Amino acid sequence: MIAKIDKNKVRRKRHGRVRNKLSGTAERPRLNVYRSNKHIYAQVINDVDQVTLASASTKDPAFTLELGSNIEAAKVVGELVAKRAKENGVDTVVFDRGGYLYHGRVKALADAARENGLEF
Repeated sequence: MIAKIDKNKVRRKRHGRVRNKLSGTAERPRLNVYRSNKHIYAQVINDVDQVTLASASTKDPAFTLELGSNIEAAKVVGELVAKRAKENGVDTVVFDRGGYLYHGRVKALADAARENGLEF
């Protein structure tokens, strides 16, 4: 019998490989993305001090759309996290796609964050 592939386990393994090389500092924090089937989350993290500088998600009270699992929702979350990061004095970040392919919701979030002033 062929075992079923656990896609999330494969993604976590890929994310671990990326995280070995990628780290956020005070000057250039890490923009982390996590997506579930229903929601998408983004955080700007300083790994040296272990502090979250800004965050946004589709569960956020400032989120206005009804659906939280599509490209439009990802764009709104990207705008929110970029504005909150700029308020905290963050201009440049390191993008951590969380082991996901740079496509669809992840790409939409990244593009929206770039359009609203974050550099990466």
